[in-house]
Amino acid sequence: MFAPSQIEVRRFFCSTYAKWRDRLPLTPMETLAAQWIEQHPEYHAELADEEQAVQAVYTVEEGRTNPFLHLSMHLSISEQHSIDQPRGVRQALDLLAARRQSLHEAQHVAMDCLGTMIWESQRSGRPPDGHAYLEALRHKATQ
Repeated sequence: MFAPSQIEVRRFFCSTYAKWRDRLPLTPMETLAAQWIEQHPEYHAELADEEQAVQAVYTVEEGRTNPFLHLSMHLSISEQHSIDQPRGVRQALDLLAARRQSLHEAQHVAMDCLGTMIWESQRSGRPPDGHAYLEALRHKATQ
């Protein structure tokens, strides 16, 4: 299992941004990441300065979105969709994207559901509940 450090994740997104910006060849994972980076021009300045990005601290109190967490969640949800894990997530995301007329918007809704599942897991000390995540996503897709 691949478990990169926070610094490795930030360097990955920064180097992917630089390669994408300079139109250099990308690996398959970088290509996927670049698609989401392109959708978030508000993060480009932060991604352009790798050393600053490595040092940045994002707290709830600041009210700043952590671009690395946000982009990582896009990658995670894309992976979930591609392998339909948890089973049924592909259908729920496709329905949500059709209803919202935007895959990007559907992913943002999924992020809220995923974030809630992770928060509940951390709060309770139990493993993440994929079933609860999927049910929340299905509920959003059928609202």
